[in-house]
Amino acid sequence: MDPSGDRHDDDKIATTVEKPERGPDDASVPLKPVALGHQPAPEGVEKHEPAVMVEGDAARDDIPYSIFNAWEKRFIVLLVAVGSFFSPVSANIYFPALNTLAHEYRVSSTLINLTITMYMIFQGLAPSFTGSLSDSVGRRPVYILCFVIYIGANIGIALQHQFAALMVLRCLQSSGSSGTIAIGNAVVSDVASPAERGAYIGYVSLGAVVGVSLGATMGGILSDFLGWRSIFWFLVICAGVVAVLIALFFPETARAVVNNGSTRPQAWNLSLWDLLPSTERRRATAPTTGGRAKARGFVNPFMTLRICADKEASIVLLANGIIFAGYSALGSAIPSQFQALYGFDDLHIGLCFIPVGVSAAISAIIVGHVVDWNFARHARRLGISVAEAKQMNRDLGSFPIESVRCEVALPMLALASVSFIVYGWLLSYGTSVAGPLVMLFFIGFGVNGVFTMLSVLMVDVYPQAPATATAATNLVRCWLGAGASAVVVPMVGAMSSGWAYTFIALVFLLMAPLLWVVMRWGPRWRAERIAAEKARESSGRGEEA
Repeated sequence: MDPSGDRHDDDKIATTVEKPERGPDDASVPLKPVALGHQPAPEGVEKHEPAVMVEGDAARDDIPYSIFNAWEKRFIVLLVAVGSFFSPVSANIYFPALNTLAHEYRVSSTLINLTITMYMIFQGLAPSFTGSLSDSVGRRPVYILCFVIYIGANIGIALQHQFAALMVLRCLQSSGSSGTIAIGNAVVSDVASPAERGAYIGYVSLGAVVGVSLGATMGGILSDFLGWRSIFWFLVICAGVVAVLIALFFPETARAVVNNGSTRPQAWNLSLWDLLPSTERRRATAPTTGGRAKARGFVNPFMTLRICADKEASIVLLANGIIFAGYSALGSAIPSQFQALYGFDDLHIGLCFIPVGVSAAISAIIVGHVVDWNFARHARRLGISVAEAKQMNRDLGSFPIESVRCEVALPMLALASVSFIVYGWLLSYGTSVAGPLVMLFFIGFGVNGVFTMLSVLMVDVYPQAPATATAATNLVRCWLGAGASAVVVPMVGAMSSGWAYTFIALVFLLMAPLLWVVMRWGPRWRAERIAAEKARESSGRGEEA
């Protein structure tokens, strides 16, 4: 149900845009938003301002949201999706080899699981720096920096022979790979308007979820046939190929650097795409707001904490983090549980992750298109055409973007919760392995549907700093996931699989009322925050004058 007011059809506010008036010199007069059909709201019903679609010259309909065409956007998103593959694959490719590593280093399973916990801590922390840096200096150079760190860490892990070195290098590996997740969603925000953003972020998350599934499978195969060190040489080769592709072909997209793509980046930040004559011609003729968007003067990793403290963002982050924590706990427990129950070796444990990855990939594609359909539905309800919606200003005004995203997330949350309960009791009763594997399929579909929606929503409500907003998502998710990964095995031992996963599912369901709160009051909180930010900017300009 849409809490923004579907029950009061007489209170709907339709918004359209005046067509440009032609003066004697045939010049267009800047567009202005016009609210149609505005009637007083019934007593006790919150009033909403019209959904603002344009804002001065920066949002005129002759200025495209991005100068990249559809095929270029797809190519950019493809590179981003491949880049997003490495953080989750590095975490999950490691799972099937946990028992082997514990034996080789002569440490307990609890201690070897600590390497997973530390990986996830840095997976949450590092994007606070790389996200803020990419919002300031650009996406492309930070991508390249992340891959250099990541490749170096993998070489070190493949060559080391001490547990302490493994722990330190896993932290460095996590720092290099996790930055690509934050930057990936930011790139989508750079090139795709809110109306088409759901499908594109779905494709980006597809790279991550394929990493989750194929990582464990590939890790099992490599560890079983070539030894666990081959896992990290494999990652070195794959990351090296992707790093070269990004360095050569990935264009800068950060709006603080290239605006909507119509501004040429600095000479040191040029890709081969920037040097094409067709690109130069398009930039010369493309309408632009003039110059680069205002960038922050310094890298501020504490911006992530400021986002976490915001009312709306904190609820979205908590819901996303709790779901991710349960998902991480499940993945961390699979190796020990399936070895104990079914006697599986590294290879067979890796194969058990395939249902999760397949369903997550299907979810990323389907849910992304469903949420874009839901965006168009809400736009039509407000009298906004799809074409106009695609050109909407990055400031969504009072457009109910929270309802657009959460209406899709809630059914996915319910599916994941029910699947967790059934999965846990199937393990408790020691059924055939087919039962838990089927439930893993539905868990992957539901959980990744929630991830996609809440990740898109964070980018929507913080369009001026999408990488930093995604870094906040990563910080909360990974730190909660690190804690869950550390306690899940003792919890299953104390409570049994059935009650442990039932408890996780009940915690999931507690997130549903929180998402309803975001749908109900999120637009008002977002408007208040934007107004406060504009007031601070105006005050700062006044002091400078």
